[in-house]
Amino acid sequence: MSSPAGHELTVTPVLLSDPLVRPLLRGLTDDYTRLYGPAAAEEMSRYPEAEFAPPHGLLLLLLQDGIAVAGGAYRRADPATAELKRVWTHPAHRRRGLGRRMVTELENAAAARGYRRIFLTTGPRQPEARDLYLRAGYTPLFDVATESETLPLLPFEKHLAPV
Repeated sequence: MSSPAGHELTVTPVLLSDPLVRPLLRGLTDDYTRLYGPAAAEEMSRYPEAEFAPPHGLLLLLLQDGIAVAGGAYRRADPATAELKRVWTHPAHRRRGLGRRMVTELENAAAARGYRRIFLTTGPRQPEARDLYLRAGYTPLFDVATESETLPLLPFEKHLAPV
């Protein structure tokens, strides 16, 4: 896939400690803090690196000219379920379908690993994330007619076809 400027986009698996991940982690921390206050940054250190590493997890970056423009991960929730985490697109690259591409890449990788279900939660102050998962075919595990801000989290699931 090429960007509008003709720069190649490359999907790359990385470890959480890889320096290429730092912009994603900073961006997520900034977004969470802006939306939910300083305590929300604790989410970024909730899981050890091994949670997002093979064989049970995966962290992917979408690189343009060697710079992370989007990313996302999954971790093992149970033997059949992967939990999506850390899906993020750099603000300068939003509205280009990169978040959707990252979700698709993670779904495909999880299915190839034998996972049959993906679970995730997003925050009530993230309508773009809510819409992304609805458009990507995720089933909301909450009443969509309820005002999102009145819910603590917005859980979703999607069943994956066997590879």
